[in-house]
Amino acid sequence: MGNSLKTGSPLPISTTFKLPSPLPAWPEGGDFATGVVDLGGLQVRKITTFQKIWETQEGGPENVGVTCFEPSAISIPDGYSMLGSYAQPNNQPLFGWILVGKTDASDQSGDILKQPTGYTLLSTLQASSSKGSAYFWLPTPPDGYKAVGLVLTASPEKPSDDKIRCVRSDFTDELERDRWIWGQGAVESAGGMSLYGLRPKNRGTKAQQLSVGTFVIENSTTTSDGNYTIPLSCLKKKNSSLSAVPNISQIEALVKTYSPYIYFHPKETYFPSSVNWYFSNGALLYKTGEESNPIPIEPNGSNLPQGGSNDGSYWLDLPVNQQEKERVKKGDLQSAEGYIHVKPVLGATFTDIQIWLFYPFNGPATAKLGIIEHIPLGKIGEHVGDWEHVTLRISNFDGILYKVYLGQHSTGTWVDSCLLKFREGNKFVGYSARNGHGSYYKEEVVLQGGGSIGIRNDTEKSDMVMDTGAKFTVVAADGVVEPPWLNYTRKWGPKIEYDRVNELERVERLVPTNLKSSFQSLVNALPNEVYGEDGPTGPKIKNFWDGDER
Repeated sequence: MGNSLKTGSPLPISTTFKLPSPLPAWPEGGDFATGVVDLGGLQVRKITTFQKIWETQEGGPENVGVTCFEPSAISIPDGYSMLGSYAQPNNQPLFGWILVGKTDASDQSGDILKQPTGYTLLSTLQASSSKGSAYFWLPTPPDGYKAVGLVLTASPEKPSDDKIRCVRSDFTDELERDRWIWGQGAVESAGGMSLYGLRPKNRGTKAQQLSVGTFVIENSTTTSDGNYTIPLSCLKKKNSSLSAVPNISQIEALVKTYSPYIYFHPKETYFPSSVNWYFSNGALLYKTGEESNPIPIEPNGSNLPQGGSNDGSYWLDLPVNQQEKERVKKGDLQSAEGYIHVKPVLGATFTDIQIWLFYPFNGPATAKLGIIEHIPLGKIGEHVGDWEHVTLRISNFDGILYKVYLGQHSTGTWVDSCLLKFREGNKFVGYSARNGHGSYYKEEVVLQGGGSIGIRNDTEKSDMVMDTGAKFTVVAADGVVEPPWLNYTRKWGPKIEYDRVNELERVERLVPTNLKSSFQSLVNALPNEVYGEDGPTGPKIKNFWDGDER
């Protein structure tokens, strides 16, 4: 079985990824970027220097294999112990980490970490393109302890008990699969043995659980059993300290260092604006029962109703005057700014910096139907008020941008930093899809629906670009006074009234007879969000705000 990368060329993993520019000296304060996070008696450090244990050059993403590592012995500081091993697909530059741990002076008993009492051999792998075999060992923890990672060897001899440490149960919690790392086939569904990354089950702003950076090996036959449980645990922070989370000066420096340039499509009509510009240019507040008497909104939103639930009693809309309505719909790129929300995640070992953009209007959708590239869907997809975001996931150990989340309507995609393109230092490049404004990391056409039929999300570079770090406001972080508009919990747009059936029938009349059944399949598969009939809520109401990105 061949691979999809050029035969004979070095695989991407043979290169270690580094950000294009050296990191700045972060402003002082707290324990951010000091290299250590205290979990309440257990100190952890992030290791990024590895010793290769085994590799294969077949199977997994792009069918180019996987490489498995353990932390390099010389990179583990005195007093710290290995907690697990690391694995990465070969189709990306090496850009990984794994935690090592030690107990601190507050652990009077010195028993947070203990050696295993033995090992169980989970699996042995021998791929045709590999040199030798790989043996995956599960540490047997003492009573009251949990294993948080595997040991990998290139020989059948059991590792020594002092190779790794198990963690006392009160510092651990449940985890779940993360992304597929490798399998014996080129696609995840091929079956057989697979490696998966791991993440805590409980995630979000208040979650104290954190990843170790390790992986698990699974057999598809075993995991099909409904009683299967991953034999590892994640770590859990025991204290509530946020000392490793960046302060406001550090947040501003991080935004200026990493914030993306967002490129808009050459045919984009509907651009972002600042919220203040929108309110100052005729946006109106409506109330049920008083629809004939809408209220102009103060520039900072100070006269918007605060708190409560989205009960349908209030909504915002564009100016009444048709000419002004069409002007405001188009937004104002010059005034646009990023609205920054900062939240500690993964037991405060990482910080998520969300950059929210506001668009006064979301434009109509366009479909692709097989060989017909563009089918305008009339009013379908239109709605007033559109909030989109990207998230920077920053390591609190060293301030490095680990990955970014690109919001795409009600979902999105995590992209590792090593796959991004950068412009001017460590600021990466993103693209806003035409009309719908979902975010992507490269120029492409992504079909919502999959296959050759779906809603088009078109991205393309143009002269219209926004530097999200040039103009931004931190609206939600520790110690920050939130603007009134952020706590407006009702709709940012009205319910749009149009006859969906007639609109679809009008479009269907333009579709060739031999494609009408495909068109009907597309219509049946469209998510409700595409119809855009109801006004969206603001960023603070979305489950991205406090929860983990989806």
